[in-house]
Amino acid sequence: MSTPPPSLTHPMLPEAGHDEMAQQLFIRDLKMWLGAEIEPLQGEIARKLDPGPAHNDRDAETFARLHEEPAFRSWAGVFRASQELMWDDIWRSVERQADTLDARANEVTLGSLHLDPDFKAPDYLVDGHVHIMPGGYDLDAPGVRQGAMMDRGGAVYMLGRNGGFLNDGRGKTVLAHVYALYPDLQPERILELGCGVGASLLPVAQAFPQAESFGLDVGPSMLRYAHARAGHLGVAAHFVQGSAEEAPFEDGSFDLVFSAALMHETSAEAIERILAESHRLLRPGGVAVHLEVPSRYDELDLWSQIRSQVERDYNNEPAWQAATSADYGALMRAAGFTDVAVGFQDAAWAPLPGQAGFGPDSKGVFRSWFVTSARR
Repeated sequence: MSTPPPSLTHPMLPEAGHDEMAQQLFIRDLKMWLGAEIEPLQGEIARKLDPGPAHNDRDAETFARLHEEPAFRSWAGVFRASQELMWDDIWRSVERQADTLDARANEVTLGSLHLDPDFKAPDYLVDGHVHIMPGGYDLDAPGVRQGAMMDRGGAVYMLGRNGGFLNDGRGKTVLAHVYALYPDLQPERILELGCGVGASLLPVAQAFPQAESFGLDVGPSMLRYAHARAGHLGVAAHFVQGSAEEAPFEDGSFDLVFSAALMHETSAEAIERILAESHRLLRPGGVAVHLEVPSRYDELDLWSQIRSQVERDYNNEPAWQAATSADYGALMRAAGFTDVAVGFQDAAWAPLPGQAGFGPDSKGVFRSWFVTSARR
């Protein structure tokens, strides 16, 4: 995770000084060690505590039993601490540069930004700070601080595997899926639900320069940063504050509506509403694409199911289990979609028209993403 060349970063990304970089590299290596060396031992302990497949709540019971094991409690504690250390270092770095980043944001004239002073975020985002990021989607955060923290934190947390410092791997995978299943689509208006800092929106917007591209999110600081980030990368995107469950756009406003790893940060009820909302927002013939983590809960082995619960309880991922358990095919059809596709799209770094790579089997984390899509 050394300093990237200019073509692989952007002026809004917080820089890391020598000591900050050393700390972030330490955190990266700590996370890799915890995952590669220590986590497999927790899986072995879980298998010994397994009450058996006949148990009604096998995964929950094993997870509860694990908390009686000192080794598991130690691992889970260090797992949580590594995330807190990461955010502490990044927060300090962002605060050091906050005035400079705000000034850079004010230079941007491309695209637009619309914030709603009366907006109220969903409870599941207010009640907990997702990913343990300080402030979460703070509706009162000044300037671009929260967005800057998420952007730099995403690169460190993903260990560079989601497109390095551009964090755009998921957006490129959404684009690859569009090329694979909807090669005739030439959208005039594009919307990303839950756009965060706009990292996934930009590769889709750049692939369809004739289209108006919009990003919707709840956090004003996220959106200020996303607008500035897009402008410095030469993309005239429009960013709007609102909820993916009730987007502030008229029926039939878009040709392509997508999300990129949004669902696991919502709730089981919200997932259903978001899928229905994507149907409402599309014009006839328009396409919805929803990308999520490449896991289906019922198909996971016992440890992987428990690992999902670790994410929920130790990394403030409120709907990880719900998002990987949802029957997206049924929910999409209930929302009014037809010809629904459900499967896994190969992770893409340079998607081109004619792209393939969609099928029923996952190739693993960061090599595949779960996707459901359909036409209206």
